[in-house]
Amino acid sequence: MTMRWQSAARLAGLVIIFGLCAAAWKTGAVQALYWPSLVEHRAEWAADVAAHPVAAPFAFIGIYAAAVALSLPVGLWLSLLGGLLFGMWLGGLLTVIAAGSGAIMLFLLARGLLAPFLEQKFGSKISKLRPGLERDGFGYLLALRLMPVFPFWLVNLAPALIGMRLAPYAAATFLGMIPTSFVLNAVGSGLGATLATGARPNASMLLSPEITLPLMALALLAILPALWRLWQAHQRTRATDIV
Repeated sequence: MTMRWQSAARLAGLVIIFGLCAAAWKTGAVQALYWPSLVEHRAEWAADVAAHPVAAPFAFIGIYAAAVALSLPVGLWLSLLGGLLFGMWLGGLLTVIAAGSGAIMLFLLARGLLAPFLEQKFGSKISKLRPGLERDGFGYLLALRLMPVFPFWLVNLAPALIGMRLAPYAAATFLGMIPTSFVLNAVGSGLGATLATGARPNASMLLSPEITLPLMALALLAILPALWRLWQAHQRTRATDIV
């Protein structure tokens, strides 16, 4: 009887989760968070934030965390929105809290409710991360957060399915998200400052220092995986020479 109840609860949970994902797409909630929509509605959303200075940050955290927990592909746009609405520093802080909280929710869902389904569907992809996570869970996950070699959703799921403990997962997740979150919010803040002058979105906006400098920092973060692989290859070569 217990197994039947567990199976029924798991099935009901899957239906609810997939139903929420389908509703997010069907109602246009996902599309509303893409860049063209953010630009179009920036002024009215900024007015809402100004009118509700206490509630707005919590609403942002809730929306962002739910999107991450459901693995909706809007994290980049939500990070930019954080900069647009709250500025680099507050927006970056809210993004770290929201994305980290959503990743923890997904971790708990993957470890319990969704484990059999996810193992069957993504087992081959997760196997690529298994050796590193089993060898040094915190350090390896922190490196993956700082240097996004693998998709964000896969890095969220894999530690749960290989049995990583929640505490090191949460610590590596929050620490690893800080650089990218603040850089993306800096880009969003720079775009918001430019749009606030009445300028229309165009490629020349990317030449302003408020946007160029964060983009350069983002590019540096993007090439870190290649630099990391070169360093590892160099270390292996040195070890071979010594032997």
